Formats: sequence, structure tokens, C-alpha cells
Amino acid sequence: MAGELDTRTRGRTARGRLRALDAYLCQSESALLTRREGAWARAVFVDVGFGEHPWTTLESATAFRALNPELSVVGVELEAERAHAAARAHSDARTHFREGGFVLPLAPEEPARLVRAMNLLRQGPLERIPEAHRAMSRHLLPGGLLVEGSSDTDGAVLVAHLLRRTPEAEAPAREGLLFHTDFSRGFAPLLLRDWLPRDLRRRVRPSEPLHAFFQAWESAWKAARAEGHTAPPEAFAESVLRLARMTPGVAPDAWLLTHGFLRWSPPGGIPP
Repeated sequence: MAGELDTRTRGRTARGRLRALDAYLCQSESALLTRREGAWARAVFVDVGFGEHPWTTLESATAFRALNPELSVVGVELEAERAHAAARAHSDARTHFREGGFVLPLAPEEPARLVRAMNLLRQGPLERIPEAHRAMSRHLLPGGLLVEGSSDTDGAVLVAHLLRRTPEAEAPAREGLLFHTDFSRGFAPLLLRDWLPRDLRRRVRPSEPLHAFFQAWESAWKAARAEGHTAPPEAFAESVLRLARMTPGVAPDAWLLTHGFLRWSPPGGIPP
């Protein structure tokens, strides 16, 4: 059911909008998706706010079950009719659709391994975002992951928080930020800045770590272009390699670079 944290959205999620994020999770979080010991055998993937049609939930289920065929998936949607229509059309023994919001409609015997909430926190009170993060991570097993952020309508540009549940804290650890572009809109670091999670958009200002990060990335990008790396994929990859040499926590991983991803996990995590 809807709670005071929840805000209604348009819910028009296009097919394929989050496929790049699915690919990243399969590549970088395969151990999380496949854990089977103890409570992990019952741990589910939760897609929060799947919208008018559950395309993102079903696409993720297909991607993740290539690694873990027994994975249970729960799609959650605030609008009751959308949730019920998805349940009627798409439910099976391992795929469930439920009405709910940031307080996840999971039973005590349904721990979560991964919770994804994309394009949901763009409205509503800014100061309530940490509370929403805590609510969505409450069912995660220690080591489980909450992914929360924003993308454009077809998923060409995406930025998301990577929030990890730890045994000793109520709030998830702000482990890192994930940036992605498919280069269909070209590439410049400022293109990604515009899609930061909502709680970070006002933090790109002088004296803030995010401001320094984007300044360093912009400088690295300009230097890459000056040396002839002008095609967007080449400029991106070269800029990230340069950025990694001067910015702690930037992962110069070959798979990430090839697929248009930058993961930034600074020491101490992303500042709140």
C-alpha cells in the first residue's frame, strides 16, 4: 500500500530502458545474484515501481535467471490496478507482482538480495530520500544491494547510487555511483551530470567532492580529445583511464569501459 514516502509517477517505462543496468549487474554482481547458502536460497530480486507495464521486471528476470535459474522476482508498483494487471498476465511460481511502495511488500521469509528503484525519487521532499533508502534496504541481507537513480526515457544515459546493506548499520552504505552512456547522444561528462540521483544534483558546486570529480573528468575528457580520441566511445574510455590516475575510487575495468560504464567508489563512500 502507499505510504507517506511514496510519490505517484507517470509509470511509462519503455522496453529495454534498464537492459544496460541488467548487464552491469550480471557482470559485476554475479556472486550476489547466484548466492544460495542459508537465507540466500530464498533471497529475491525486487523491482520497485515497474510502471504501467512490467517490462523492466520481466527483462531483468530473464537476464538474472541466466545466472540463477531458480531466482524469485518481485515486481512492486504503487498503482493497485497496474500491480493486479501484471499479476494476472505474468505471474508464475517464481515471478510475483504486488501493490506497494518504498516499504516493500515482502514477507518475513522473503529476504532480498537486490532491490532496484529507478526513476522514482525525482519528486517528493528531498529530505525524505535517506528514509526511502532505509525503507527499501530493510529487507536486504547483509551484503545485499540497493540500486537507486535516474535514466532518460530509453536508457541511453543513466546514473545510479550503489547502496550496500551492512550488518552494523540501519542505513545502507553509500558504496558508489554508477554512470552509463550508450553514446547515442554523443558523450561529455556534463551529459551524465544532468542525470545524477536527485539527492546529489545540488551537490555539484565548488568545495563539494562531486564538483571536484566532474571538474577532473571534464579535464581528462578534453585532454583525451586533444590527443585525437574524438569518437564518443574512445573519448569516454580514454577520459576514464586518465581520471582513474588522479581520482581515488575510479575503476579502470576493461568491461566497464567497453560498455560505457564508469563506477566511482571513493574511500569512505559517496558523501551524503
